[in-house]
Amino acid sequence: MTDMTNTLAVVFGGGRDIGGAISAALARQGAQVALSYHGSDPTATISAVEAAGAKPIARKVDALDPAAVREFAAWASKESGLPIGIVVNVVGGIVARKKMDEMDDAFWDHVFALNVKSVFALTQAAIPLMLDGGAIVNVSSQAGRDGGGGGGIAYGAAKGALMSMTRGLAKELGPRRIRVNAVCPGMIATKFHDDFTKPEVRQRVAGMTPLGREGQASEVADLVVYLASAAASFVNGACVDINGGILFS
Repeated sequence: MTDMTNTLAVVFGGGRDIGGAISAALARQGAQVALSYHGSDPTATISAVEAAGAKPIARKVDALDPAAVREFAAWASKESGLPIGIVVNVVGGIVARKKMDEMDDAFWDHVFALNVKSVFALTQAAIPLMLDGGAIVNVSSQAGRDGGGGGGIAYGAAKGALMSMTRGLAKELGPRRIRVNAVCPGMIATKFHDDFTKPEVRQRVAGMTPLGREGQASEVADLVVYLASAAASFVNGACVDINGGILFS
């Protein structure tokens, strides 16, 4: 991978699981990592970043508060003393599994605020602080491709919107050589599925996957680091599947 020394990587939602693995992986490439967290305990992630030889800066941020999200981007640059070189938008979640007749307007709006509006706010604030030639990587989902599992309509729709945002930004920011890509994980062994997917469903999906298993957060992190690096210098506007072969787009 490319040396990321003296590059500020802002990981929005970097406290645990996929976000934590991304934070640590970027640190191993030499990046200065600024991560946000909210409901998670970032202690393990901070330790992993430190073990990579970096000094992380971390801030608790409510992703549903656009003002706080925008302030996080400015704080990260000011606190580190560096312009932003990399943005990774990990924040998101299914909130709950609800079928169409179980949802109300407030639930739909909540899911979109968490998965789409938060990314809009962070990215909008970060762009003026970014170096030309930087990179943005959004964490979407296989649900954005196939509509999600049972009760995941709102989540799938939001992650699909995030993919469209990725493509639009790739065109808009291309003249500044800021590349914008997304990753679309399938079944990854994380707290997300611990909380919202029944064990028998996880086992069945893993069995249907050509590789015969769930993915690991570290595998998603490696893909994100590649897309954020100069090694992917001509990859722009891509939404890259990482699902063990269970879905081809």
